[in-house]
Amino acid sequence: MTRLPAEWEQHEGTAMCWPVRADMWGELYADAQAAHAEVANSIARFEPVTMLAAPRTAERAAAMCGPGVEVIEVAIDDSWFRDTGPIYVLDDAGERVATDWRFNSWGKKFLPYADDAAAAERFATSAGHPVRSIDMVFEGGSITGDGDGTLVTTTQCLMHPNRNPSMTQVEIEAILRTELGAERTLWLPHGLALDDDTDGHVDNIAAFAAPGRLVLQGCDDQDEPDWLRLDVDRRVAQGALDARGRAIDVVTVPVLPFSEIDRGDGPERVVVPYLNYYLGNGFVLVPTCGHAADADMVALIAEQYPGREAVALDVGAILAGGGGGIHCITQQLPAPPA
Repeated sequence: MTRLPAEWEQHEGTAMCWPVRADMWGELYADAQAAHAEVANSIARFEPVTMLAAPRTAERAAAMCGPGVEVIEVAIDDSWFRDTGPIYVLDDAGERVATDWRFNSWGKKFLPYADDAAAAERFATSAGHPVRSIDMVFEGGSITGDGDGTLVTTTQCLMHPNRNPSMTQVEIEAILRTELGAERTLWLPHGLALDDDTDGHVDNIAAFAAPGRLVLQGCDDQDEPDWLRLDVDRRVAQGALDARGRAIDVVTVPVLPFSEIDRGDGPERVVVPYLNYYLGNGFVLVPTCGHAADADMVALIAEQYPGREAVALDVGAILAGGGGGIHCITQQLPAPPA
């Protein structure tokens, strides 16, 4: 049966994309480039990194990333490769396959997006990986998996009418079962209140630490809308059964930081969830933003992944200014079967 490997399983490497939309990033564009380079070089300490860059930006990407990151020219619209890149599975024969889902720019929010819609197939084909195209709008940031048949998503995102309005929840689950091996899909009601760009992606609020253990973002400020939303998610998840009949144990990261950014049109409040972290070979890379609780929350996350080096990067507010975080700009390439 098709299986979606867990993010903590061995990687062949990580793929990223260089930011393109200078008009969207505004005055943060140079900072965004520096943040992408910092993320890439932090990961490159542990595993190979390939950076996709639009032809007009490739030279700058190579200069800023340095020799430790491979830069390849691919036509892209921006840098959110978690959502535009291929989602790799192991098929019935145990072979690695790149699944290529329809991408509609999170409900046609950012135009144009034709190159991003083609990015998964272009990258996988150039790398020599077999590709399977799937006729359903879907983004990698909308799921987290335990590698053992359980997926977690949010109703807010996958049931949003700007994705697949004709599909029922049962029909969506059937596709996830066939294509990703999801024997059990746990639907959390809510994403983050300020996550308008992705309509509540789960990778801002949840990540498996192991089969049967789910790390969730909490909120300790009762005046924030997320206090109630994330508490409802916690109560839905705690004790729910996974694909193997295990009662899921929830670990909550209790602090939810907020920050301000300015793209040139005035201050904007952004949320910087710690849960938008990325796991790789021997590390967990956690976004921070200078909050007083950064060190404690990074330490709590590190406890969930023994044997991995926890790396805190103070780029969270910058990436949030573009609508995402560290997990949103990375895509793991699972190691091929032995």
